[in-house]
Amino acid sequence: MKTSIRRLLLALLGAALLAAGCGKTETPAVAAGKAMPALVKADRADKGWLVKAVADYPLATCVVSGDKFGGSMGPALDYLWQQPGQPDRLVRFCCADCPPQFEKEPAKFLKLIDDAAAAKAGK
Repeated sequence: MKTSIRRLLLALLGAALLAAGCGKTETPAVAAGKAMPALVKADRADKGWLVKAVADYPLATCVVSGDKFGGSMGPALDYLWQQPGQPDRLVRFCCADCPPQFEKEPAKFLKLIDDAAAAKAGK
């Protein structure tokens, strides 16, 4: 009898967890068919595209820290900001500490890049 009660309780607990969504492996956005923006290393990018994007990049400093590329932190780290329905965007950082900061407020940092590009185009 104790075994049957345990099995019943385990079955009820499993059903409750599934009903509560604990068994889901997808985020709500993915489940709804919406991909989330993501910052990924640029090493997967088309090399021709990446060379041009680096040449056209409007900043000589890290968008997060303001540190100059190639300084004491070493060469720039190139990442792609990928957003569904938008072209990939190059974002350059001075060190591995900056991408997580970027991900906290991507719109703020993308605006800084856009403003620098507009200023560069206006020259």
